[in-house]
Amino acid sequence: MPTYTLAASVSTEIDIRKSRFIALAIPVADRDAAMRELERLRAEHPAATHVCWALLAGGQSGMSDDGEPSGTAGRPILEVLRHHEVDGVLAAVVRYYGGIKLGAGGLVRAYTDAIASAMQLAERVERIERGSISIEVDYADEARVRRWIEQHDAELVQSEYGMTVRLVVRMAATARAPAAAELRDLTNGRAGIAVQA
Repeated sequence: MPTYTLAASVSTEIDIRKSRFIALAIPVADRDAAMRELERLRAEHPAATHVCWALLAGGQSGMSDDGEPSGTAGRPILEVLRHHEVDGVLAAVVRYYGGIKLGAGGLVRAYTDAIASAMQLAERVERIERGSISIEVDYADEARVRRWIEQHDAELVQSEYGMTVRLVVRMAATARAPAAAELRDLTNGRAGIAVQA
């Protein structure tokens, strides 16, 4: 079954009884990337009362009410993410308190509505796990291999020139084994190929 993430970050803002809720849905690779995004949000909104969030990223999920009453922010945000069946997504809601208490039920509704409005704008795309292969070829085969890379939704991430040419390519993890076979055929068996993690 495919998993989905977001094509790009989205942001919306709603006002509820004078409180401002800025909702953001951000595609992230892992928990570390999500924590960097949260640091950036806190730096961008130093006067915000709360920065509540939820993260779905494989085994690295989490959530925080950031000072709101327990269960009124992080869990509702997480439930919206689960409802949209995404992974590799950080959902955060920045709240500027407007002076009127919303109560627990009001907070749950506010955080749910805020992140749901952002997720409705978000474009879901299939999340494809990527991995690398290392290709070692003679200079004579380099142009042919580079053309193959351009034609196969692969990203050249490193090239080294010594006695041979070593190219490191990122691509869909499931495509690496077939790619290795194709590249060996393309170079008449001359390419040395190593599938990397």
